[in-house]
Amino acid sequence: MAAPLPVLRGTLDILVLRALLGVPMHGYEITSWLDRRGGGNLALLDSALYQALYRLERQRLIAAEWGVTENNRKARYYRITSRGRTYLRAETESWLRYANTVSAILTEPATAG
Repeated sequence: MAAPLPVLRGTLDILVLRALLGVPMHGYEITSWLDRRGGGNLALLDSALYQALYRLERQRLIAAEWGVTENNRKARYYRITSRGRTYLRAETESWLRYANTVSAILTEPATAG
C-alpha cells in the first residue's frame, strides 16, 4: 500500500468545511470523517487540523461551542456558518476547475512542441 499523501496547502480548510456540512463535529470526528472519505490516503496532522479550525473560526466560516462527546468528555463542537457555506461553494468550484484542468494536461498524449 502506498504511503498517505500530504494534504496540499490550501485544501485543508475546504476539506474541513465539507466535513462540517452534515452535522457539528469535534476535532477527532472531523479527522475520522476525512480519513474514511479519503480511504486512508491523506496524511493529516492533528496540529494542522487544529490550526485550520482556529483559522476558520477567526474568519467566521465556522462557529464552535462546548459539548459532551459520546464518551462523556468535554469537547469543542464545530459547525459551518452560512458564510462558510458560501465560501465552500465558491472554493469547491474553483478547486474542481483547477483539478480538471491539471488532469487534462497530465493525461493528454505527449506531442512534440
